[in-house]
Amino acid sequence: MKKLLFLVVAAGFIAAGPPAAAQETIKIGLMCPLTGSWAAEGQDMKQIVQLLAGQVNNRGGLLGKNVDIVIGDDGGDPRTAALAAQRLATRDVSAVIGTYGSSITEASQNIYASAGIVQIANGSTAVRLTEKDLPYFFRTCPRDDEQARVAVKTLMENNYEQIAILHDNTTYAKGLADETKKLLDDKKAEVVFFNALTPGEQDYTTILTKLKSVNPDMVFFTGYYPEAAMLLRQKRDMGWDAPFIGGDANNNPDLVKIAGKEAAAGFRFLSPPVPQDLPSEQARDFLSSYREKYGSAPGSIWAVLAGDAFRVIVKAIEETGSTDTDKLADYLHNDLEAFPGLTGPIAFNEKGDRVGDVYRVYKVNAEGSFVLQE
Repeated sequence: MKKLLFLVVAAGFIAAGPPAAAQETIKIGLMCPLTGSWAAEGQDMKQIVQLLAGQVNNRGGLLGKNVDIVIGDDGGDPRTAALAAQRLATRDVSAVIGTYGSSITEASQNIYASAGIVQIANGSTAVRLTEKDLPYFFRTCPRDDEQARVAVKTLMENNYEQIAILHDNTTYAKGLADETKKLLDDKKAEVVFFNALTPGEQDYTTILTKLKSVNPDMVFFTGYYPEAAMLLRQKRDMGWDAPFIGGDANNNPDLVKIAGKEAAAGFRFLSPPVPQDLPSEQARDFLSSYREKYGSAPGSIWAVLAGDAFRVIVKAIEETGSTDTDKLADYLHNDLEAFPGLTGPIAFNEKGDRVGDVYRVYKVNAEGSFVLQE
């Protein structure tokens, strides 16, 4: 039984370095999807945070101690995330980064809050996550109500009159779909379809046939990139050329790998700037270091936002000279101003939301690259 327990715990964690005594290191947790359909996101998150932690340690550490990253695999699944959070909460971590999906983060929020641990999510944009009065919860990504405003602005500027909205019933996708529909209703736009698919399936021809039957000018898909890719590929196979636009969870190069370049070409999505469009010299230096270490650029901005979460945690610990949760949270809420993040200036409001407008529109070109639209 003891051997089984050891294997279960070991399977849930990967340490960024050799084990060290708690008093000799400052431990920062990273919860990310290393398995499951979002594993590409999790791998980038892991590599970015480990790279940045290594740079801190090479400069002499944090408060004179090495930073040790303790990783919990959430599997892109709420139940797995809850277990990973429970384990991380017992590992003497000073703060936790993560995670990617809103419903996955939501499964962990109360666990970290009860344990008195600062949590900074990097890809969880659902509005309700910061409407719970959780004083230790923050996020470096924007919120879906902001994304919905950009989505509606884009749809209206392109004069689409009959709009279909397709989601997947996850916290993120349903929330974005609801926010968008509410704004479209306010503008008296005609929403001719509002329904959900089941994520993880391999055949979406039934839902595509239903969508085609209402003859929309545009389909707004608010789910994640694996399903978006299948939709693009299968609508092409059935000879339907209606344009699709996606939410920010479609910002991953695996979308093109799954859909194929021809099917993905012309697809647009909303997102914070992708890694190659990050404007600062600091971001360019980081990307150069990443390429040197791993041989390629990060695939997703969401992983870079995990790096920004790590960097603001480091900043808070340095400025407060402490790993005390209340001191860190107070600093992040009240004293962090225009911190030079990899993705732009970072500050947090009283709810823990990132302040500022970061959404852009991207289009997949014929070569499968993501091109910023002016």
